[in-house]
Amino acid sequence: MPSIMKTAGVLAGLAAVACALPAQPKMTTRQNHIYSLAKRQNAAAAALGLADVDILQFALTLEWLEASFYQQGFAMFADDQFKALGLNDIQLADLKGIGSSEQSHVGLLQSAIAQAGVQPVQPCQYNFGFTDAAGMVATASILESVGISAYLGAAPLVSDTKILSTAASILTIEARHQSFIRIASGVAASPSPFDTPLGPKAVFSLAAPFITSCPGGSNLILTAFPTLTMTSPAPVAGVMALAEGSMLNFQSDAASGAAFCGFTNSAAPGGTAFSPFSAATGCALPPNLAGTVYVTLTSAAPATGVLTDDITLAGPMVMNLS
Repeated sequence: MPSIMKTAGVLAGLAAVACALPAQPKMTTRQNHIYSLAKRQNAAAAALGLADVDILQFALTLEWLEASFYQQGFAMFADDQFKALGLNDIQLADLKGIGSSEQSHVGLLQSAIAQAGVQPVQPCQYNFGFTDAAGMVATASILESVGISAYLGAAPLVSDTKILSTAASILTIEARHQSFIRIASGVAASPSPFDTPLGPKAVFSLAAPFITSCPGGSNLILTAFPTLTMTSPAPVAGVMALAEGSMLNFQSDAASGAAFCGFTNSAAPGGTAFSPFSAATGCALPPNLAGTVYVTLTSAAPATGVLTDDITLAGPMVMNLS
């Protein structure tokens, strides 16, 4: 039988080894905030009963939209129109490469869905409202931002780690797309240290205005919120330079029941900063927001800063702030 002294020595040795091991990484307060935001914002989406394959179908719907966007845009506008924006040959090739990447994402998701024994959704008919190459590039920046928010928001809903890994491999590329487009547009590549997750219904509401019709069997179970547009100041393509407290006004069929504007951004405590809204005067821009901001009209302003589907009346719409 080993002596107490020997046992104590062994325990002391183990303790010394444990102390010598590198400490386990801990999430920062900010990282915990982002993770918590993603989980809480998707509580209502989880209640919709979306299975993993539904999340993949949702992602495929977005990737079809993005792939079609680039395909149609490059078919409409000649290379010299993009070069007139200041893009050199390498940047133009990179921009076209983004379109090829989106098509590859479509193929990967189709394969994952088919392996689950489900028929993948087909591409829809789209109307992107193209007028020139500059407008296409500005819209591309928005679409890439929405794609990032969609994958971040869907992550807490996925239970299969293989599917989560597939989605993550696409998310990182979408982030590179967004950074490149921002740099090529002459604005900050990374205006915020964190990206903003959005729930499936909010993301679908941003995509729905581009969709005119879908083939039978390719309609998602989600329904979009009423659309929201900015009326003052006049919206511009690209980045807007607005000061804290600037009055903003919005128009929507659901505006009559709105009491607040919600500004969803990773810098907002809880995820969303709320500002009182009236149809006559609009609402004031909250402080400390930068990068991609998603604006909604809401019926309430929770002190927690958590935006949920049940209080969302219209939107979101996208603002890019300097």
